[in-house]
Amino acid sequence: MAVIALAGGLGAPGVTTAAMALLMTWPLPEGHRVVLAEADPDGGAILPGALQGTLDNSHGLRNLAIAARQGQLGEAFWRQLVDVTDAGTRDRLVLPGLYDPAHASAMEPVWKPLAGLFAGIEDHRHDVLVDLGRRGAFGASAVLAQRADVVLMVARNTLRSLQSAHVRLSALRELLGGSAELTMLLVDEGPFSKEEVRKTLGVPVAAVVPWRPKEAAVLSDGAEQPRRFESSELMRSARSAAVRVQELVAIRRSRLAPPPPGPAQGRVISGAR
Repeated sequence: MAVIALAGGLGAPGVTTAAMALLMTWPLPEGHRVVLAEADPDGGAILPGALQGTLDNSHGLRNLAIAARQGQLGEAFWRQLVDVTDAGTRDRLVLPGLYDPAHASAMEPVWKPLAGLFAGIEDHRHDVLVDLGRRGAFGASAVLAQRADVVLMVARNTLRSLQSAHVRLSALRELLGGSAELTMLLVDEGPFSKEEVRKTLGVPVAAVVPWRPKEAAVLSDGAEQPRRFESSELMRSARSAAVRVQELVAIRRSRLAPPPPGPAQGRVISGAR
């Protein structure tokens, strides 16, 4: 179980669309669930976008700010989650974001306990994807990135997007200080290869997803699904990306795990009192 944060730069690189793609393709062993939390201080896009306004603002992040002031954050969190599966299985869930950016200031004292909640719900066999948008990896909500296992910088492989990502990556390195695995998810719209991006920006590229506006619109705006959408190139790439991110989490946690006890620690030494 893991916490994965997704961040972006200028030029709408596709953070929320990438997060939705990961949500819908995240490998789930039996009894496990995944939650996508929209934590972009500039406001959420899933309620009016992917969910096409079928739900009102009765669910979402702002309600957690109210609950936190009443000491009820943990209980309220589960009530705010929205099932996005057609079958109603409640194994792929969304915590909708702020519907008005003006409410971001009310969230400032909530980000830290919310980060702790995200880190703790793995005991309930939940993974958490955190959509930080353009600004959420910095400021008061930066703790969400600092408490993550992996931080994915989402960028298109165009000059404009990569220049923006370069600035953000420099700030993220300083912010994280090695507390999370920092890597990139590229949207393949431009001319630069995965290897060129890695060498230039000095950050590994976990995955590349294709630039497919019509398929992406299903995830970002609830557009009608084209034929064989689940097996489309975009969704196949998202599945591969999800598997790779889970591998990165496992590698990181293995590296941070305490070493196994040596022979002298694992048995009673003969003659010891």
